[in-house]
Amino acid sequence: MKKLLTLVIVLLLLAILSAVLVPRIYNAVQTQLYPLPDKYRPTVEKYAKEYNIPIEILCAIINTESSFDPNATSHAGAMGMMQITSDTFEWLQFRSGEHHNTEDLYDYDTNIKYGAFFLSLLYEEFGDWDTVFAAYNAGRGRVNGWLADERYSKDGKLTDIPIKETANYIKKVNNAIKKYQKLYFSFNTTE
Repeated sequence: MKKLLTLVIVLLLLAILSAVLVPRIYNAVQTQLYPLPDKYRPTVEKYAKEYNIPIEILCAIINTESSFDPNATSHAGAMGMMQITSDTFEWLQFRSGEHHNTEDLYDYDTNIKYGAFFLSLLYEEFGDWDTVFAAYNAGRGRVNGWLADERYSKDGKLTDIPIKETANYIKKVNNAIKKYQKLYFSFNTTE
């Protein structure tokens, strides 16, 4: 009887310990996979607000593009945390009336500012976040082509993404949005 009581007590203690530790370990792992470094948070918040981008979307794009690495460079030459190409950067500067060197894309403030600006322009153009994510990944011209093609759209909304990488990108960003909402912004809601 004593052994049974000891076993029950040990199992209860393990259950209580698990109930306390497992969620903490899970959250610790999730914050490693979906970080929001203190160094960058004020900048992300600033430009999310300035360009009217839900902060969890801005975080999700940054994480998906570079995992918050300001020195990231893609095989296609996209630079910085939001992986902006030099051509897109030139177009965005033309739109903003500002002038920077391409190397400024490695400055996290400049990169996040122009990435948020780009997202705001894409949202203004498309009015749907999944379409914005597709355009951010595959390009505006390509997405406009899909929207004009009945095989990929209906009533001005994408119904199929013909490039698997872009379809996966949209899923990855949406998953990251949910993670950022849960981990950091549970009081926010996205459209």
